[in-house]
Amino acid sequence: MAVPTISTPSTPRFSPVAKVSMGFVAVAVACFVFADISITTLDPWSEMKRMAWGAVTPDFSVVTGLGMVVVRTIAFALSGVALGALGGFLLSQVFHLGPVRWACASVRAIHELFWALIFLQMLGLSPLTGVLAIAIPYAGICAKVYAETLEEAELPALRVLPKGTGMVSAFFFARLPEVWVHLKTYTAYRFECGLRSATVLGFVGLPTLGFHLETAFSEGNYSEAAALLIIFYVLIASLRFWMRPKLVGFYVLGAPFLLGGGAAIDMANITRFLTVDIVPAPLRRGEFLDGQTWSNLGDWTWTLLMDQALPGMIATLLLTQIALVATGILALVLFPLISRKFFGPVGRSVGHGFLVVMRSTPEFILAYIFLQLWGPSMLPAIVALSIHNGAIIGHLVGRFSDEVRLRPDSPRGLNLYGFEIVPRVYGQFLAFLFYRWEVIMRETAILGILGIATLGFFIDSALADIRLDRAMFLIAVTAVFNMGIDILSRRIRSRLRLSTQAGRA
Repeated sequence: MAVPTISTPSTPRFSPVAKVSMGFVAVAVACFVFADISITTLDPWSEMKRMAWGAVTPDFSVVTGLGMVVVRTIAFALSGVALGALGGFLLSQVFHLGPVRWACASVRAIHELFWALIFLQMLGLSPLTGVLAIAIPYAGICAKVYAETLEEAELPALRVLPKGTGMVSAFFFARLPEVWVHLKTYTAYRFECGLRSATVLGFVGLPTLGFHLETAFSEGNYSEAAALLIIFYVLIASLRFWMRPKLVGFYVLGAPFLLGGGAAIDMANITRFLTVDIVPAPLRRGEFLDGQTWSNLGDWTWTLLMDQALPGMIATLLLTQIALVATGILALVLFPLISRKFFGPVGRSVGHGFLVVMRSTPEFILAYIFLQLWGPSMLPAIVALSIHNGAIIGHLVGRFSDEVRLRPDSPRGLNLYGFEIVPRVYGQFLAFLFYRWEVIMRETAILGILGIATLGFFIDSALADIRLDRAMFLIAVTAVFNMGIDILSRRIRSRLRLSTQAGRA
């Protein structure tokens, strides 16, 4: 007689995607323990009431004098994006070359505000400062996206070209027409990003909407600040009405003439910056071939790494990992707002408007607002980064969820969300989230300018002390740090076989 065996439950096996997700959540929880999330303002509720009252009583009397400011904001965005897109298109043709790929990665790893702070030292408050601050990182971003689009596109027209067709002819008559719509759509999105960047550049003194917004907030004039934000939202929301394809060429040609005046460009100042100011102090003070000089340089580098770079990197990493997971959670909560699987036309319209406002407000401005409420801790940065990026990813996942086909007997409500939709969009959601990882890191570093102890805080302090060599060293550290996150993100996406379309989406 056979003896019956008692089966024991097997240990549940988690998929690689689940393991990575749980790992990132665990890291974020550990970072949260060490993060500074204190509220240091004396009466945050009183300030919040004043802001809320200003939001519902916008003072549009300022609008009459801001027409040219809005025009200049558009002009900075147009000029910077046009120059960046042109440079990115040219670079995309040779993006397969290692030096080009690394150069593009380097320039896009540095935030537009850091580029603006660099050019301010050379060019002062000239229009060229703002244009180059947008154009240089955007060229690196566009080069990557354009190259990936050309590489991964299906090009049946190439197979029917006659033998002997030149490379230039093949490109313009077979390759470019197949991807033109994708390039045009992405460039239009990049212009929307350029409007946000141009606005934020006003916080460092350039004559855009951000300059007046920062002034209104610093003076506690929240009704005026609300009016300025509404103007910005209208500017973004009305893009499709005034940014017509037939008018783009006219706009781009006219934009440089609308940038306004500024400080005169001094070539001696540029030469001094490139040959003296950014050279490490030990190399300026000693003989180049003297061993003591290089010993002093080593001490200078080590001190800067230990006292500023390392603490800044740790704070930047803590904040980034918390914001990354918070972004993911918020995106999963928000995406049903625009999904056909959960809401009708009216509900989706309301949800779409809500997400547009959340994702259109730059993280820098959101963090600045929350700093007025809670003081300079990591909390304002975490909330700002999560809101902006969560809305972006929530919008993309919501659109992706519309493509999910349901069974006739599929559940409804929370069961539909938890057992049907989320499992089937989760891979694409992770692809979007990991693609934004590098962006969140860039934004985290720049928020240090507002007083949060990330890498940007030490960079801003070095610039304030006119120690440009230290500032450039720390900016270089920031770029290398961001590039490392970008490489890690790509490897994780590749290992998990996540979609490679996240960047273009």
